[in-house]
Amino acid sequence: MSALISGDRRLSQAALQERAAKAAGGFRALGIGIGDVVALYMRNDFAFFEASLGAGLAGAYATPINWHFTAEETAYILQDSEAKVLVVHGDLWPRIAGIVPENVRVFIVPTPPEIAAAYGVADILPPEAAKLTQWEDWLLAQTPLREDTPPPRNAMIYTSGTTGRPKGVRRAAPTPEQAAGNIVAASTYFGLDPQEEKVILMNGPMYHSAPNSYGMMAARQGATIVLQPRFDAEDMLAMIERHRITHMHIVPTMFVRLLKLPEAVKRKYDLSSLRNVVHGAAPCPRDVKLAMIDWWGPVINEYYGSTETGIAVWLSAADALRKPGSVGRILPGCTVKAFGDDGRELPPGEIGELYIRAPYIPDFTYNKLDDKRREVARGELVTVGDVGYVDAEGFVYLCDRKRDMVISGGVNIYPAEIEAVLIGMPGVKDCAVFGIPDDEFGESLCAYIEPDDMAAAPSPDAVRSFLAQHVAKYKVPKIVEVVSSLPREDSGKIFKRKLRAPYWEKAGRSI
Repeated sequence: MSALISGDRRLSQAALQERAAKAAGGFRALGIGIGDVVALYMRNDFAFFEASLGAGLAGAYATPINWHFTAEETAYILQDSEAKVLVVHGDLWPRIAGIVPENVRVFIVPTPPEIAAAYGVADILPPEAAKLTQWEDWLLAQTPLREDTPPPRNAMIYTSGTTGRPKGVRRAAPTPEQAAGNIVAASTYFGLDPQEEKVILMNGPMYHSAPNSYGMMAARQGATIVLQPRFDAEDMLAMIERHRITHMHIVPTMFVRLLKLPEAVKRKYDLSSLRNVVHGAAPCPRDVKLAMIDWWGPVINEYYGSTETGIAVWLSAADALRKPGSVGRILPGCTVKAFGDDGRELPPGEIGELYIRAPYIPDFTYNKLDDKRREVARGELVTVGDVGYVDAEGFVYLCDRKRDMVISGGVNIYPAEIEAVLIGMPGVKDCAVFGIPDDEFGESLCAYIEPDDMAAAPSPDAVRSFLAQHVAKYKVPKIVEVVSSLPREDSGKIFKRKLRAPYWEKAGRSI
């Protein structure tokens, strides 16, 4: 029988769907309806699925918040989204207790033993969390929502950009045609054929767009989903063998860590059950990709897209060998075009900014920021700032990113957000944050600081300590350099390329 599995816990898919219906009924009773927001500040857990599915049935958006975020970052999303409900793990509650608006109804989920053990936290509710409404008690008292409901909305995921502030990607509910097209596309790029029995391993955080879409689609199809509390390379191999995993969504950083395992460990586990392993979210080095295909066989596929655009490009293992360096072929019905700086559509092979459309995904606006949607659009096409080209066969190649976004371990990091915090640090006159090569994570962060006074300049440790108070740990630069002046263009804008170039040239890679 298909189920959700986490550690020693098991919840049948039938029970999950019933609990989701109860959550939907409870949300409706709280006045939550079409277009409202249910926020989640938690790790991958049963309640994450229950609340997300329930929100969709009620016509609301589920908005997962990166639980690494500080109270300051979390407060912004809760306020911007106007969330009416927040579901949060008990051990995480003290971190954000002081910033949750009074009109937000909070539900506490005790941190399960396997998650608590993985992160080294207590699985006993802190006193301040124990006083709040417990998700389980509330859920069991609700009446299931039984009415016919339209196709659920996608989660409203918050993504950032050059403005430095996260923006909620808000979509309408899909039309019946879009819902049907999404199922067909998912069967292709995710391998999630609704007619096949499958066992999914989920270890990517579902506060990110692609793992969220993957996990929720698998749940709606009634698949068995095994949750790995925290990624560990050998533990993942053991779980594949133990549960006979057939499908996974992972990121290239996981490939790197898997390949670093000793040969004896790699050979120790039976991985023959794997049928479809899909990756995206970050560039995958060619040698890493080829080594994984050599080890696991032709089960590794790749996609390309974004939170805004959906997925429009897919690459099979066979095509990865035939078209090294490509991120895939344009999917049927989808559009990817390259445009020059003059706005001219470029012919095959010419490099320009890539614009994308996937018609099975409803169009979007940024929550409360409709004007920002226009900044990235060209008619029905949308760009996320990647520069590349499309060859004569319809295969897409990435060359650069026009915008400064850094992808570290599959996680999007936006330097403008970090710079906005740094510029407020006492003693900092100006700053620049950018990505540099990292063997394990693909990219890591580097910050250059121009102080008001070099004699009294803050130390790199002081800079990191200051940032850690305002942004998530993974946004704190690994390298901090303090210099008397930053290189500038004639306009006065910092010339980041001159700062970045030596790091990439040293790694033998262009930028």
